[in-house]
Amino acid sequence: MNTTSFPSAADEILRRAVTADAPVPGVVAMVTDRVGNLYEGAAGVRRVDADTAITPDDIFALFSTTKAVTATAVLQLVEQGRVDLDVPARTYLPQIGASKVIDGFTASGAPRLREPKREVTTRMLLTHTGGFGYDFFNSTYARLAEELGQPSVITASKAALTTPLLFDPGERWEYGTNLDWCGQLVEAVTGERLGEVFATRIFEPLGIEDMTFELDDRRRARLVGMHARNTDGSLTPMDFELPSPPQVHMGGHGLYGTVGDYMRFIRMWLNDGEGEHGRVLSAKTVQMAVQNHLGDLKVTPLTGVIPSLSNDAEFFPGLSKSWSLPFMINDEQAPTGRPAGALGWAGLANLFYWIDRSNGYGGFWATQILPFGDPTSFGQYLEFESALYTSIRQPSAAVRY
Repeated sequence: MNTTSFPSAADEILRRAVTADAPVPGVVAMVTDRVGNLYEGAAGVRRVDADTAITPDDIFALFSTTKAVTATAVLQLVEQGRVDLDVPARTYLPQIGASKVIDGFTASGAPRLREPKREVTTRMLLTHTGGFGYDFFNSTYARLAEELGQPSVITASKAALTTPLLFDPGERWEYGTNLDWCGQLVEAVTGERLGEVFATRIFEPLGIEDMTFELDDRRRARLVGMHARNTDGSLTPMDFELPSPPQVHMGGHGLYGTVGDYMRFIRMWLNDGEGEHGRVLSAKTVQMAVQNHLGDLKVTPLTGVIPSLSNDAEFFPGLSKSWSLPFMINDEQAPTGRPAGALGWAGLANLFYWIDRSNGYGGFWATQILPFGDPTSFGQYLEFESALYTSIRQPSAAVRY
């Protein structure tokens, strides 16, 4: 890897992101190998209405990058023989057994519900084939919210999870609240809140200090502000914060944390489950988990139905994509240079990461902008990832920055 050229290329990409015609307010980006961070960069400000520079130690709302952490907690229970991925999830979480499939609406606007043809399993929840969706990606859920007052997942409430199934479990991939249900399953099996499980069984062996479902004053002082992208490309700061403390530790999106702490999580996956201070998963479990668990189904594009929350978005359009237990898999080499079989995903406020176990690299790009699929943030992230693979093809002595 040419570690002389990559840091300067990465710095320039971050600079372009914060000076573009439609700039990001601030960005933190990092790359790691199996040993430690190769690059740590930051550019811009925490909020556009203040002059505080963003730093690598700042706290982000991590949104759906939370999902892989929740999947890890489930996999620990599988290792311990406490969860079977293929028995009905109601075995551990009875309330999920009450979920019905919605087959449209009656003339009066009431949901038309029926029993599902099969039961939801934990494997289905992990692979987003359980039947649950999000209102910002699904028009049926959006109608439930608009006309019937179905609470948004950002309320972090139990009521937010009581949505019908969009289809019979196992029939297709649809992104949604499946991992929030997994978090509830972990709590039911362990008898602990999800944040407590994370703290003792994942964060402690990884050396993670700042990830939390519940912001305190110390972390809030380093919180990066949320921003809305306007139609003219400008940014409006938002006083956005998930409930603290939340009624539910939302395993699908509820964590706050630093990019540096997430890099410790990525390194665990690069190192077959081993953390800086202990093992999180066995190598056998990791190797099982990162395989394709979707079968012949494929990951499909995300269609935004609430413009303030998401644009239409897709990783690597035209390329086949599958799902492991915690991550998306690109089945073919990506235009960035990411090899076939690599792992990755994203968070709603335009956070993106990838994990390349074959080459031993991973990276994370963090902004706080809505809607998802922001052209500047997403585009510059892809440039960032591409720069890493360009440097890999230019060998030189390894140096850390």
